[in-house]
Amino acid sequence: MTIQPVGTPFMKASALLLAAAVFVTGCAVGPKYKVPAMTAPPAYKEFANWKPAQPNEQRLGGNWWEIFQDPQLNSLEQQINVSNQNLKVAVAQYQESRAALRYVRADYFPTVTASPSAAREQYSNNRPPSSTFDGMTFNDFVLPVNVSYQANAWGRVSRNVESYREQAQASAADLAVVNLSMHATLAVDYFAARTLDAEEKLLQDTVAQYQQAFQLNEDRYQGGLGSEVEVEQAQTILQTTRAQLVDVGVARAQYEHAVAVLVGKAPEEFTLPPLPLTTPPPPIPVGVPSELLERRPDIAAAERRVAAANAQVGLAETAYYPLVNIVGTGGFESGSITTLLQGPGVMWSVGASVVQTLFDGGRRRAGTDQAKASYDSTVASYRQTVLTGFQQVEDNLAALRVLEQEAGVQASAVEAAQRSLDLSNTRYEGGVTSYLEVITAQNADLSDELTAVNILGRREASAVLLIEAVGGGWDRGARPQRPECCGKLVANAD
Repeated sequence: MTIQPVGTPFMKASALLLAAAVFVTGCAVGPKYKVPAMTAPPAYKEFANWKPAQPNEQRLGGNWWEIFQDPQLNSLEQQINVSNQNLKVAVAQYQESRAALRYVRADYFPTVTASPSAAREQYSNNRPPSSTFDGMTFNDFVLPVNVSYQANAWGRVSRNVESYREQAQASAADLAVVNLSMHATLAVDYFAARTLDAEEKLLQDTVAQYQQAFQLNEDRYQGGLGSEVEVEQAQTILQTTRAQLVDVGVARAQYEHAVAVLVGKAPEEFTLPPLPLTTPPPPIPVGVPSELLERRPDIAAAERRVAAANAQVGLAETAYYPLVNIVGTGGFESGSITTLLQGPGVMWSVGASVVQTLFDGGRRRAGTDQAKASYDSTVASYRQTVLTGFQQVEDNLAALRVLEQEAGVQASAVEAAQRSLDLSNTRYEGGVTSYLEVITAQNADLSDELTAVNILGRREASAVLLIEAVGGGWDRGARPQRPECCGKLVANAD
């Protein structure tokens, strides 16, 4: 059995159609993309009063939480990448966007189908008009291969691929946003729990002191040196402080549960050991505002969506131009299976069609206007995202600056309250004043110490939020690179 090659007329016709397709492919229509203009200030307003990081701390690494030098925090943060469910959702969404990109990129290639068939037929003797084939029974074996291809005329395919490519890159940046948010949320909750640990320790120490004071007043009363009123006053402040100590456990348990969920565990499977917060946050490297455009993943995501919307404008404009389709069929047909693949059984056809819309009632114009409006919307969203980023950095710089000043003033207030308490105790023991003065001094001292602990916790939280505001350790080079035409998506962007 000999297989004959397909005839040269088919090859010539295919070559001509392919050349025409290549010609119209190079004529892409639509606006050329440019990153929307956004002016960044030369420096942050609050940076003038901010303590700069040391030269060896000028950049935040990918594991930015290590700057706090807390082994327990480091261990918890490492579990985020493995077990956090919100992060897994973002990963799946990114993979979905990449699959969608591969799906539309398949339009660069022709679609090839095969539909072999075998039939045995008989013509009717009564079929009009009569012919020599009336009543004939025969076999029909067909082995066709069909090729269809929509030419990338005026960028109809490449613009669509470009839009999906930019959306995939935006999805990659969204993944980084979720990753940064989960790590920052964990750090904030962790430091909140440690702040409550510090409050609990302070209240435990205070309860011990108040217990001694109560016992002292009880002994004085039993010895005839004190009054029952003083005993009840001492017991009142003791029980009130014990109630405060118990109340701390509610918030502490809730933060422990929140940390458990963030690391992908049920609360009953997780325990966060107590570790009172004692040290202030380290200096945070902030950089200049212009770097924010490269370091925040949400800004990168917004910019990529602008690029995708720009491609959609070009895609909408291709509707004004003809649609070019190329189709071809080749294969074999024979009445006998033994001669199916021989030269005389060859059949082929090749052709092209051009479809031009002449009237659509303004549909194409409406589609183009819709795409342009969507582009304008994404540009405004991008610029708003940039402005919000600047605001968040300024807010947390101001918070850290003011809280650092407040911490200094509060430390002085704690010292003054402790001296006042010491003097009140001395005056009471000397019989100069009543125990009410001691209680007043005790309340002031405890309140000031609790305020100092809370300020320290707020400083840690503001440091974490500042790191999140500047993008953590992420940079624009971490997003996937725009691929070559018909190539695969790779990492490490330009």
